Amino acid sequence: MAYICTNLNIIHVFIMAEHNELGFNGEQIAVNYILSLGYTLRHCNWVCGKKEIDIVAEDGDELVIIEVKTRSTDFFEHPKEAITKGKIRNLVEAAENYIFEFDILMETRFDVVAVIPEGNGSYRIEHIKDAFLPPV
Repeated sequence: MAYICTNLNIIHVFIMAEHNELGFNGEQIAVNYILSLGYTLRHCNWVCGKKEIDIVAEDGDELVIIEVKTRSTDFFEHPKEAITKGKIRNLVEAAENYIFEFDILMETRFDVVAVIPEGNGSYRIEHIKDAFLPPV
């Protein structure tokens, strides 16, 4: 079963730049992947100010903040290497806001799901659990 994330069940039709379409497709593939693992999906593309969390899910008794990285190839840089200290800081701040807004009382972890096209419509998915710890 495929799941498409939409906000408020409103579907906007517009033409995307090719790199944006790749990222959107990667996020949809990541959502379907985590659902296949039995995670509970809470939100996709949750925004707080200028900060965004790609996927918020629950894995058992843990809140999971998932950063999705999609690249057309991993020849120059693996997608997980694109997560900078600044990106980590923004994710942690967004996660804190999410936790406070929804009054979450769960352990939280930060995962990365890398989606890399393999050709013929197939993708390689790499899931890194506990990809990083929030800086102190």
